[in-house]
Amino acid sequence: MDIQTEISNGLMTITINRPERKNSFTNAMYTALADAFRDATHSSGVKVVLLKGHEGCFSAGNDLGDFLNNPPTDLDAPVFRFLRMISVFPKPVVAQVQGLAIGIGTTVLLHCDLVYAASTAKFSMPFVKLGLCPEAASSLLLPISAGYQKAAELLLLGDIFTALKAYDTGIVSDVLEPEALDAHVQAQVKKLLDLPLTSLLTTKRLMKSVNKNAVAEKMAEEGHLFMSMIPQAPAQEAFKAFGEKRAPNFKQFEN
Repeated sequence: MDIQTEISNGLMTITINRPERKNSFTNAMYTALADAFRDATHSSGVKVVLLKGHEGCFSAGNDLGDFLNNPPTDLDAPVFRFLRMISVFPKPVVAQVQGLAIGIGTTVLLHCDLVYAASTAKFSMPFVKLGLCPEAASSLLLPISAGYQKAAELLLLGDIFTALKAYDTGIVSDVLEPEALDAHVQAQVKKLLDLPLTSLLTTKRLMKSVNKNAVAEKMAEEGHLFMSMIPQAPAQEAFKAFGEKRAPNFKQFEN
């Protein structure tokens, strides 16, 4: 299974389990993730969700092969359904990040409550480099957490950045040495599990309600623009260049 779920003592652990492709996401995986968060919402046996990747990698983002063969065509596409589901999920979500967190592997963290990263983790939101635009309401949430200039550097340039920079921009809660990460995450999860559920739900709802409508609106706006940009020349050139392992030539479209 590319998405594994396990429930034990109030904790649902969701593991992205596709290490041979650096845990990159397919449509089927987005569907499984959306279903897992839907089930966790309604399950009395789930108090906290832990989202992690398998074998030292969080996620390299979209599987471009699957993405090109099955691009999203409306806001009910699996990727957008998953993003909506996690954005309104009422219970605490903890993310454990090692290795790569690329594209949606980074932006999804903006919807988690506690995010702990290994010091060796690498992040990137290369949407502009792919001729696309941000998703997951990151064009709203990242400027709020990081400030406009820091968010602009990350979203406009799309370069790889470190776990410490992710901490500085509010994407992650704390940075740990790789060998200490798992124990720290488990300790934080235990703290949540020991707290009253009603208080956890109420506190999260109060914090999330501030931007709830704005997040939904921005996510829809980004989704429509994202889909409209997929067939355009810059995105097609970027995808072709990726397959040919070369730098895309965007200057050809400037005149």
